[in-house]
Amino acid sequence: MNWRTWAACRSEDPELFFPVSEEGASLMQTEQARNICRHCPVLHECRTWALRNREYEGVWGGLTAGQRRALSPARGTAFDH
Repeated sequence: MNWRTWAACRSEDPELFFPVSEEGASLMQTEQARNICRHCPVLHECRTWALRNREYEGVWGGLTAGQRRALSPARGTAFDH
């Protein structure tokens, strides 16, 4: 079974997880999304998927795009934009 079946975000509005930026007014939206992630039973699977697939937009596995870029072993590649 796919890990997404168990994701805490599956019944949430997907737009919540894709704020327009990582600063200013978007910080509250980002924290709302990250709070849902904190209680997710598949947080690790989601985070791993986002890192492996170089997902460079939105909140995945409780991490923002900037946080994932900082963790990515492929820093300095097309993942950075």
